[in-house]
Amino acid sequence: MDDELRPEYDLKKLLKGAVRGKYATKYRAGTNLVLLDPDIAKVFSNDKAVNEALRLVIELSKVSEQGKHSAAKA
Repeated sequence: MDDELRPEYDLKKLLKGAVRGKYATKYRAGTNLVLLDPDIAKVFSNDKAVNEALRLVIELSKVSEQGKHSAAKA
């Protein structure tokens, strides 16, 4: 087989304990897995904290957009 895997990697060790399709159900349901940069990950303790922060950003962007529309009408 012609692949790019380095010869020093042992697939049996790399895949030990792996579960095939572990995230398949979540993926099909539309769950997105996102890799956070290390500096961002230090700030958030868990997925709930990340989601709360993103919801706040969404709400703030809505307020900002509403302000732009109000200013344009004046």
